[in-house]
Amino acid sequence: MGEFFALSCALVWAFAVVLFRRSGESMPPLALNLFRVAFSTGLFLVTLLVMRVPLVGQAPLSDYLQLAASGIIAIALSDTLFHAALNRVGAGINAVVDTLYLPFTSLAAMAYLGERVDGWQVAGMVLVIGSVVVATRMDPPRGATRRTMVTGVLLGVASMASLAVGVVLAKPVLADANVVWATTVRQVGALAVLLPCAVFLPGRQARLAALRPGPGWKHAIPGTVFGSYLALMLWLAGMKYTAVARAAILNQTSTIYVLILATLMLGERFTRRTALAVGLALAGVLLVLRPWSMTG
Repeated sequence: MGEFFALSCALVWAFAVVLFRRSGESMPPLALNLFRVAFSTGLFLVTLLVMRVPLVGQAPLSDYLQLAASGIIAIALSDTLFHAALNRVGAGINAVVDTLYLPFTSLAAMAYLGERVDGWQVAGMVLVIGSVVVATRMDPPRGATRRTMVTGVLLGVASMASLAVGVVLAKPVLADANVVWATTVRQVGALAVLLPCAVFLPGRQARLAALRPGPGWKHAIPGTVFGSYLALMLWLAGMKYTAVARAAILNQTSTIYVLILATLMLGERFTRRTALAVGLALAGVLLVLRPWSMTG
């Protein structure tokens, strides 16, 4: 059953990415991320209410601060960079760049948690980085320049780096916490930073205008439900009911789903260079996780 949840998570996230790509056509990255976080925070608060789990009084203040910091880095910063990258390079190329999450997480865990990185993992990281280099040589989306392409890839790399740091920062607290509660605290922390940024940073009028009901909501609402709520729930279920390594590999099939959906629904090109980038990325992921050396 865990394998079903993990594969469903990958497919749901892939649909969310396509929807975010569409909503990004009319909503700036910061506005779209604020919309996502505000909407999904409401969903998680309702979930906590149904579960009868209070938001406050569940842990020491230090845990709240650590989770909030994780949300600021991994949600407020990382997801804003993600949307900026998605708007520039399209869903397909961005899916390749997103595979950097695994090697970056391994490096962050080594630096912050003292976890070891072996030769297989280093080889996998090299392959994933190679896939991103190949991705920068792919044809830019229609209307984009080569410079826009490189900028978008760099934004995607920064997004995955900050996501890895934020996730590893939360890991010590997650070990003994209710995961839905911890996720909600992270969302609230991100919202507390995104809201003043949206109001006070330059470009406020255009940003706030994008948050009013409009064409972007047609894709932003289902994208948020799929990507910021359902995908997370399925991810948690997959991790709970099957081996972590197996679930992680099945989750990474989202790269393939995104490429297929980007071709069918967004009209993005799938070329031999695209196939090479995906092959390198998935091979690197397998080397990092090495499922053949694990049981369960």
